[in-house]
Amino acid sequence: MADKKSKELPQGAMITEAGNAKNYETGSWRSKTPQVNKEKCTNCLFCWIYCPDNCIIVKDEKMSGFKLTHCKGCGICATQCPVKAITMKEEGA
Repeated sequence: MADKKSKELPQGAMITEAGNAKNYETGSWRSKTPQVNKEKCTNCLFCWIYCPDNCIIVKDEKMSGFKLTHCKGCGICATQCPVKAITMKEEGA
């Protein structure tokens, strides 16, 4: 049973519709940018599987780049890459 005070608080940070993340370009939050070494990349697509923001571009079943308009620079793609083909570089460097 919720206490009376919690019922008096205004609602905030509500997601009013599912699947709306594509409408918000969040790449400006990034301090590091992913870089891929195509010579090392084996196209295992682990980066695509693990990316929480769907920023890995896949064409013809191969990793072809990043959607930097949505990439927040978390580095999960680099961490999960088994051949270390992805590195994180300081933004603007």
